[in-house]
Amino acid sequence: MRLDKYLKISRIIKRRTVANEACDAGRVLVNGKSARASYDVKVGDTLEISLGAHTVKAEVLSVSEYATKDSAASMYRMLEE
Repeated sequence: MRLDKYLKISRIIKRRTVANEACDAGRVLVNGKSARASYDVKVGDTLEISLGAHTVKAEVLSVSEYATKDSAASMYRMLEE
């Protein structure tokens, strides 16, 4: 699944366009490297997202095309906030 879509489906970032812009600006790191919005997210990847003064680190636990509000939180595990 594309990185920008994963960020939206998992509800880490509210809108896909915002996720796409964050990737283009280099504010999203996957396994310590800057990643484009088209990066293919896999289970076990570590995401680091910088949104303003707030930085979020998360580990990908599952990848699915659809997620309800309740199941979205189980797609990742927060490492640092």
